[in-house]
Amino acid sequence: MKRLRQAHLFLGVFFTPMLVFFIGTGWYQTVNIERLKSTSEAETLVQKLRVVHTDQIYPGDTEIRKPSSPKLFQALVVVMSAALLVTTGLGVVLAFRFSKGPWTVALCLLGGILVPILLLWAGRAA
Repeated sequence: MKRLRQAHLFLGVFFTPMLVFFIGTGWYQTVNIERLKSTSEAETLVQKLRVVHTDQIYPGDTEIRKPSSPKLFQALVVVMSAALLVTTGLGVVLAFRFSKGPWTVALCLLGGILVPILLLWAGRAA
């Protein structure tokens, strides 16, 4: 169990900056419907970070240098996604293992599944 907690800790801490980045830029895109037609339109830092989120490149002057390749950043995002799945699973295991009431953990988990489904369903009726 000690190794599981260490794996959960190290994966979580290592990928926290990227997760915060993707959560922040994803949140901004969710509440801001303005979309850029091309990556060259990105002028502000926020717009450039949105391009990183959607296209996995940092926009630059493509007339001066060749366009960026997203392959390396995409590979890192794939590794981050896999690590997030693993560390989330570890977190659920640890929650069940170390909580005094597994029913509370199970109800929270069920709520985390049902609430988004119910909100999406309620949005259809609105």
